[in-house]
Amino acid sequence: MARTRKRGRGAIWAVVALLVVVALVVGAELVARQLVPGMVRTAVAERLQLPPEHPIDVEVGGILLPQLVAGRLADVRVASEDVTVGAFSGDVVAEGRSVPIRGDAPAEGGTAEVRMTTEQLRSLLSTFDGFPADTVELAAPHVTASFDAQVLGASISLGIALEPSASEGDIVLTPVEGTIADATVRADELRERFGALVDPLLQDRRLCIAASVPAGAELRSIEVADDELVASFDLAGGLVDDPALQEPGAC
Repeated sequence: MARTRKRGRGAIWAVVALLVVVALVVGAELVARQLVPGMVRTAVAERLQLPPEHPIDVEVGGILLPQLVAGRLADVRVASEDVTVGAFSGDVVAEGRSVPIRGDAPAEGGTAEVRMTTEQLRSLLSTFDGFPADTVELAAPHVTASFDAQVLGASISLGIALEPSASEGDIVLTPVEGTIADATVRADELRERFGALVDPLLQDRRLCIAASVPAGAELRSIEVADDELVASFDLAGGLVDDPALQEPGAC
């Protein structure tokens, strides 16, 4: 009977010890959940030179304690509105994989999405000589702009609908149709009607943005969705620790 009591007490103490350990682990995880997003938020604000009060949402996936022990965060998602990076301004969502906590090694890479309003797109396009940025509008799935053309000695305003795409990190705007006096005409029909007179307006416009974004970010796709231009980027893992990749690229 005495042995049975001792075994019972031992089992109780084992359960108590297990509960204490579980409580400590849960408490440590909760503390980490409070501290780590704040650390990421501060690092992002400093890197992007945002004021301390600028709202930045941070999400870290998975259980944090094993990641802290390993020194890397498996999945990090950062989102903020009205962020300016180089000539780009917009609402940004970035995701990183295997991000080192100390920032002293490269991550595995990541992606970023920038959503721009019409005004923000105009600001970007105004950095390119000869582009009528102040006439730009968004009409999904196209970007539209107005160009002046000389036809038979007369100056006419020609509205061009441009299809945006990405090629080797550049923005490419391809004319698909034009508007003259409220009449919409396909680009090939405009060539047939006016020939070489409108050729300069109907050429693809290739816009290099490498000098406007960090060297470690490469444009992967771009499209008009509703009333926004959505640009998606691939992020090099070295953006975390390589100053050369954090600096603007070159065209």
